[in-house]
Amino acid sequence: GFSKQMVEILSRHNVAFSSFDIFSDEEVRQGLKTFSNWPTYPQLYVAGELIGGLDIIKELEASGELDTVCPKAQKLEDRLKSLINKAPVMLFMKGNKQMAKCGFSKQIIEIMNNTGVDYETFDILEDEEVRQGLKSFSNWPTYPQLYVKGELVGGLDIVKELKESGELLPVLKGEN
Repeated sequence: GFSKQMVEILSRHNVAFSSFDIFSDEEVRQGLKTFSNWPTYPQLYVAGELIGGLDIIKELEASGELDTVCPKAQKLEDRLKSLINKAPVMLFMKGNKQMAKCGFSKQIIEIMNNTGVDYETFDILEDEEVRQGLKSFSNWPTYPQLYVKGELVGGLDIVKELKESGELLPVLKGEN
């Protein structure tokens, strides 16, 4: 019950957090009580520092201090913008440069590698929130998706067309 209340409070305040099931490891469960000098669970830590248990979190919430103590989860749109702009040329795909995990991603990697242009990749299979969110954000329903300087170029078909017309390199260099 206390852990559930803690999760509800953190969720209500849009706090970015992860959790550890103390029932999964008795040594950690007992050791953390000694380490923190806090006899009960749940225990909330921020940046490695014990903030306290449920009672402390409720007090922080009541005083309005919880929002200043805990890091906020980044909004999905802000996260997507940040990822899109992580590198001048950014490719969202299934897999990565070293290991494409679908035929379309494999084809686009081969094309990209032949341009000699530096690019970064993001494996959409590793993050369902990004995978679904980027489709809406870009208004492009499929992967891979190629971005240059934060702007959507398109998917494999567009990249193939640009390659065939000789326009791919100038687009990747941001000359278009």
